[in-house]
Amino acid sequence: MQDLLTFIVVVVGIIILISIRQVNQYQRGVKFTLGKFTRIVEPGWRIIIPIFQSMMKVDMRTKAVDVPSQEAITKDNVSVSINAVIYYKISDAAKAVLEVENFYYAVSQLAQTTMRNAVGAVTLDHLLQNREEISGNIKIIVDEATDEWGILVANVELKDIMLPEDMKRTMGKEAEAERERRAVIINSEGEVVAARNLAMAAQTLSGVPGALHLRTLHAINDISSDASNTTVWMVPIEALRALEGLSRVAKK
Repeated sequence: MQDLLTFIVVVVGIIILISIRQVNQYQRGVKFTLGKFTRIVEPGWRIIIPIFQSMMKVDMRTKAVDVPSQEAITKDNVSVSINAVIYYKISDAAKAVLEVENFYYAVSQLAQTTMRNAVGAVTLDHLLQNREEISGNIKIIVDEATDEWGILVANVELKDIMLPEDMKRTMGKEAEAERERRAVIINSEGEVVAARNLAMAAQTLSGVPGALHLRTLHAINDISSDASNTTVWMVPIEALRALEGLSRVAKK
């Protein structure tokens, strides 16, 4: 009788040991009884009756999914290759198990499709200049679609936008032409300012008696300060007219 009791105790102990399941702090357990969902199991040691019950563990930590590079065509018919990373976490472990077969694979495929659609809805310039806006639109779409799976999308980031080589060369030429255009505009604006200042200087010199002579002497002094320069003597028209007047007086 004692041996039978010992045997029963040992068998019960073994059953209890093999029935214990540990759920870590970052996990939640989805418990099934006879194939039906029973409840969410919190972290700790839990008893799961073999054969009659089962449990699936779901990691509740934030996951980073690297979305593979996707070929897409922008709104202005430019072929680009783009990849991204999506951050999400499980908000409802029961839905993540009951509503979708493989939530990791499902989120990745949804992100790829959404990314291609988002790129196809904008032009290349808009895509390059507004990456954060495109990422935000992808996040909203993916987050809304995964709500029924018990998944919360935290963020979506576009990593690399790869362009064809011929497009890179074209964009380089466009940037060079834009810089040349700006240089021409700046140069012409400088010419306008210089012409305006010269006109003001000429007006000032013509309005003050002797100012032109002083300016002429000052220019001659600047030129003569360097022995390597060729000195050019400039005779003002007023001086020639004065000499012409003196010659007429002398003839009379």
